[in-house]
Amino acid sequence: MRYLALLALLGLVGVADARVSVRGYSKKDGSYVAPHQRTNPNHTQRDNWSSKPNVNPNTGKPGTHTPAR
Repeated sequence: MRYLALLALLGLVGVADARVSVRGYSKKDGSYVAPHQRTNPNHTQRDNWSSKPNVNPNTGKPGTHTPAR
C-alpha cells in the first residue's frame, strides 16, 4: 500500500515539474490569449498533453493527436 502511495506522489511531482505558466498576450489580429499553463518545451511530442495517450491535468481531457515517431 505504501508503495502505491509513493508512486502516486512521484507521479504528481513529475506533472508539476512539466508545467510552464504562460502570460496572457494580444495577437497581431487583436485577439487576446488568456494566461494558461503548458508543458515544458522540448524536442518530443510524446509528452504533450494534446498527444495520445496523455491527459491534460488542468482540464481532464484526453489527448487527440498521434505523436510523430
